Amino acid sequence: MQVPKKISPRAPPESSGSLRDPETNHLSPHNPRLPHPIPHTPDNILAIMRLQTILLPLVSLATLATAAEVTTEYTLTNTCTRKTQRGDSIEVHYRGTLESDGSVFDTSYKRGQPLSFTVGKGMVIKGWDEGLLDMCIGDKRKLTIPPEFGYGQRAMGSIPAGSTL
Repeated sequence: MQVPKKISPRAPPESSGSLRDPETNHLSPHNPRLPHPIPHTPDNILAIMRLQTILLPLVSLATLATAAEVTTEYTLTNTCTRKTQRGDSIEVHYRGTLESDGSVFDTSYKRGQPLSFTVGKGMVIKGWDEGLLDMCIGDKRKLTIPPEFGYGQRAMGSIPAGSTL
């Protein structure tokens, strides 16, 4: 008996256009070099249904968790050679309002003094750390900040818990 030096995978079927595996005569639209899919027995179908019952709600929760995002309306844009990046020290004037009723909860304009902070270092709410990146000096933006990027489910001064800013 001669031992083969190399074992080759089964050659693909001739291009006859048939979806049948030439060796087993089973329908197989898959690559014949790969194993056949799991057979559709009652036990396997139940196992797949149980898995779907567990995974579908998890996928839905993951989608909900990532659905919130800061939206940006560009009200004034300038051209510059360098835009804001994480770690930059910036000064901004702002007017903070509640999306629910438009009431102003804080403003730097009234004080006549811009707020100074370092972008991306957690010194301000996450919505500002993300929403104030890639700006030129003199740009103006209107940020809509969901609770996940603001103060979350805790009240902060005149800002109710769960507020969109």
